Amino acid sequence: MELKFRVAARIARPVHEVFEAVADPDQLSHYFTTGGAKGRLETGATVMWDFHDFPGAFPVEVVEVVPDETIILKWQANEGEPPNVEGGEMTGSDYKTTVTMKFSPLDDGARTMVEIAEEGWRENEGALKASYGNCMGWSQMLCALKMWVEHRINLRDGMYV
Repeated sequence: MELKFRVAARIARPVHEVFEAVADPDQLSHYFTTGGAKGRLETGATVMWDFHDFPGAFPVEVVEVVPDETIILKWQANEGEPPNVEGGEMTGSDYKTTVTMKFSPLDDGARTMVEIAEEGWRENEGALKASYGNCMGWSQMLCALKMWVEHRINLRDGMYV
């Protein structure tokens, strides 16, 4: 069985505004990367993301960016339980997964559909658990993105610290 998932949400803002909320590290740091983001998401860049619930900044490779349409990232696969789960331990792996974000205008440009897919895990129990954790994380990211772009509310504020 191939381990992969796709999550999606509709955001009530034009595609350029939604895309910029993801590509711009200052905005991303306000609602998603709770420990901060360094570097704009641009093709060929390696940026750093940090999360309070997953301590330690880590590199994210930006494979491809098509402004207002697509962002493709690669990052280190982890296998096991997230560190904030009682008794769990996340272990690093020697491979990367691929994250693809797609931005599509809806309703004559008034809303945007954002789709996030991740794939590339090995087929084992640890990778299955990690993929579930990432699916939860990307779902939370979409909720936080929606609240930030539509209302300038940081949904994750105080959630992990």
